[in-house]
Amino acid sequence: MNDIQRPLVRPRRLRTSAAMRDLVAGSALRPAQLVLPAFVREGASEPTPISSMPGVVQHTRDSLRKAAVEAAEAGLRGIMLFGVPEAKDAIGSGATDPDGILNVAISDVVSEVGDALIVMGDLCLDEFTDHGHCGVLDDAGRVDNDATLERYADMAVVQARAGAGLVGPSGMMDGQVAVIRDALDGAGLTDTGILAYSAKYASAFFGPFREAVDSSLEGDRRTYQQDGRRDGREGVREALLDIEQGADMVMVKPALAYLDVLRQVADAASAIGVPTAAYNISGEYAMLEAAAAHGWIDREAAILETLTSISRAGADVILTYWATEAAGLLR
Repeated sequence: MNDIQRPLVRPRRLRTSAAMRDLVAGSALRPAQLVLPAFVREGASEPTPISSMPGVVQHTRDSLRKAAVEAAEAGLRGIMLFGVPEAKDAIGSGATDPDGILNVAISDVVSEVGDALIVMGDLCLDEFTDHGHCGVLDDAGRVDNDATLERYADMAVVQARAGAGLVGPSGMMDGQVAVIRDALDGAGLTDTGILAYSAKYASAFFGPFREAVDSSLEGDRRTYQQDGRRDGREGVREALLDIEQGADMVMVKPALAYLDVLRQVADAASAIGVPTAAYNISGEYAMLEAAAAHGWIDREAAILETLTSISRAGADVILTYWATEAAGLLR
């Protein structure tokens, strides 16, 4: 034993106790950085379970109010709302109807929780169109970028007037942030911020979300959402373009399959003082829940490990269906 070369540097010293580990935990997750995505269904009399997302429901207006209060009391600071309308059409008329489900839900939650939560509206047409795409279609059945921008501008103003503190353009149309910012400012809504879905990929992990919003999608979204084979430089470029156009915050979606992109976008955005968000999406949620249901993993530990990995990769804000539960676990 006397001949053994004893290590001069012992990293394990910083792991010797729970207090020591807490002291040096640089990527500590906080409830205040978590945002709860929530679905609200028009005409619903009771919450409707989403089979592919155990524990997640399509809310009624009343149950959404309750969920928002619970989120605020848990220490969350944001909720992102998605509407599920009774009727759809080619241009997504319900998205710009002040009495449409998403816009009345925004007003409901704002009146219920006040400034305790930042109420965010998903600014996209896919839930409201009968073809399920994120924009209006041209005569050839392709998404018309510039015609869609006109719809987004109107949608932003309606959401802001309903009380949204942040609007979240998620359609990946070129120039969407500039048009939305101009529309908001032109309507005197200069305090309404923009959370830009800057690097959003055509992902296989969106499947359960399609059930959650009763999607009518025909085909796919590969002509406007990003190709996952591209490296992170394209995501950084999209984020910087959005920032130049007036985005107050940028986002990477999905989170787990794109942690490398998240790191690059976060580095670029933080260098100029802009926060970065990441969306821990439906398929990522369903995957973990399924494994836990089979007893293959420790569910609560896996939730916190997953969310911590997203924070460690650079996310200042994390949208996750576990937000309220995770906040309780952190406490």
